[in-house]
Amino acid sequence: MNFPDRGDVDHLIDPQPLPDFARVRYEPETAAVDDPSAAARAEVDRLDFDGLGPGATVAVAVGSRGIHRIDDIAEAVVAAVRDRGFEPVVVPAMGSHGGATPEGQRDVLESLGITESRLDADIDARMDTEQVDTVTVGDTECPVHVSTAAQEADAVIVVNRVKPHTNYSGRIESGLTKMTVVGLGKQHGAKAFHSTAIKEGYVEALEAALPVVESALPLVGGIALVENFHEETAHVEAIPAGSFTDREPALLEQAYDEMATLPVDDIDLLVVDELGKDVSGAGMDTNVIGRYRVLNAPDPDSPSIKLLYARGLTKATKGNGNGIGLADITRRAAVDQLDLQKTYANALTSGSTAKAKLPLVAPDDEFAIRTALSALGGYDPDTVRIVWIQTTQDLSTLHISEPLVEDLPPAAEVTDRESLAFTDGTASFSRD
Repeated sequence: MNFPDRGDVDHLIDPQPLPDFARVRYEPETAAVDDPSAAARAEVDRLDFDGLGPGATVAVAVGSRGIHRIDDIAEAVVAAVRDRGFEPVVVPAMGSHGGATPEGQRDVLESLGITESRLDADIDARMDTEQVDTVTVGDTECPVHVSTAAQEADAVIVVNRVKPHTNYSGRIESGLTKMTVVGLGKQHGAKAFHSTAIKEGYVEALEAALPVVESALPLVGGIALVENFHEETAHVEAIPAGSFTDREPALLEQAYDEMATLPVDDIDLLVVDELGKDVSGAGMDTNVIGRYRVLNAPDPDSPSIKLLYARGLTKATKGNGNGIGLADITRRAAVDQLDLQKTYANALTSGSTAKAKLPLVAPDDEFAIRTALSALGGYDPDTVRIVWIQTTQDLSTLHISEPLVEDLPPAAEVTDRESLAFTDGTASFSRD
């Protein structure tokens, strides 16, 4: 596809005067676990392995990205399983991630630091599933698929973070329940789940499917993680099988209290340097940007962001640009990074096609910013509200336009005044 060069469009929008910017350090008070690995290892001992003999295989289901020290935590869980005389095997529990292939899912785990050599345990990345039953959710029949690798184990432990979901809000969002139903459903199960959830509701679909999956798996329980504003581990807890939906709502409430948010809610233009699956399942945390863009699920009430410019993809996302459709503007450099096979596999499985759409593609930063400022209507550099972040995961350091300084909360401190400039169309900040 041929996108316009700068010379093709430069005359269409006049240059705009830029506002002054401030560099901000944002540090809300948070709690953190000193040693997440030790905490996870201790929590494994609280799960009930009665009935398992020496040498029994225990599948450790992992795979969500962006979790603080997930490699260390996975290693600790595997070690705790081995210490009990069992044989651990790692099973990727990530639906269609990694292009919905065994090789791709192994690559995702490797990008997280989870390898067979590191954990001294086999990784069974087969995408095979068995349809174990069909559940009725509202007016919809939903086939329930379960990973063959997980079914063949003598016991299963699920390790995941409990956090706000990127597509909806409810009493159960991302966590052990979702990983058990969707992650261990592999591509077939994830596709069937999302198709049903979009129509009938995510919580309803999870609550209907979980008992069926639990009856088909030798599920011992899970290790639930909650993170703080800095994406560090704030809580580690073992939850026995049969108790996921009872315990997760309280952990989700804690996650909401601790989660990273922007320091202001009313924003004209949000600029995000990088999006990616290592940042969020939706490329950008939808609770940070205030956009779900999912059928039958209203967007969050806050923040209110008029325009969003996404500049590029993280290296770790390996071309999976799912979430780029949440932006209004991107640039050619971001499009050149896209692996559409991975992006489409993710979007087609989740049913959230809007996240894979291409926004307006600008030739470079300078024209993208010019386009955004013009599109705001009645643009005034003395009043415009711009926030510029690296990713939606890292909100400790950011840039804001000068008019926002007076609205900053006490936890946010201006550390410098800086100017935005362009070199060959590429943006950079420099100290005044």
